[in-house]
Amino acid sequence: MTERIRLAKAEEAELLHGLLQRAYAPLIPQGIHFTITRSSVEDVRAVIASESTFVLENEGRLVATLTVRFPWAADSKQVSPWPFLHWFAVDPEFKGQGFGSRIIRYVEESFLRDTLKSPAVYLATAIKHPWLSQLYLRRGYQPFHRAVNPLGVELVYLTRVLDQQRYQQAKIKEYVHDFIENSLTA
Repeated sequence: MTERIRLAKAEEAELLHGLLQRAYAPLIPQGIHFTITRSSVEDVRAVIASESTFVLENEGRLVATLTVRFPWAADSKQVSPWPFLHWFAVDPEFKGQGFGSRIIRYVEESFLRDTLKSPAVYLATAIKHPWLSQLYLRRGYQPFHRAVNPLGVELVYLTRVLDQQRYQQAKIKEYVHDFIENSLTA
């Protein structure tokens, strides 16, 4: 079995769009709508260009994907200072084979924690999603926020600490920054 995880290429936007549509389609009859279900191939191409979109390739086929949006992105509507995971999908033909777990682990550990040195990460999922919230809770994510997406779906935001020491240092810096900023304006 030849398997690798890599960044998506712009010329793969159509393939990736198809994978995302197949993966998210079963949720629509359940009233769970994510913006990707209404996105175009050009939208996918734009995300590939501006964010880090990973694909898991098995035997030359794209079977899973996960995208990382960074807090410094110009159009980012962050509710947390950490990188945001979205567009997580496994092609329905390959579900139940561990591909989703492998791409999540790679992005969380190899890319975010070990390469970028990110202390934490966060994501959002539909509160009514039949299994994703439980998957994320098992992976160590904790809920911290609720909102409604542009399509009217209630979301829960979850965060996971990737490196406890860096996380504590970042929280201390955040506190010191807030203290200094408030002292200067008082």
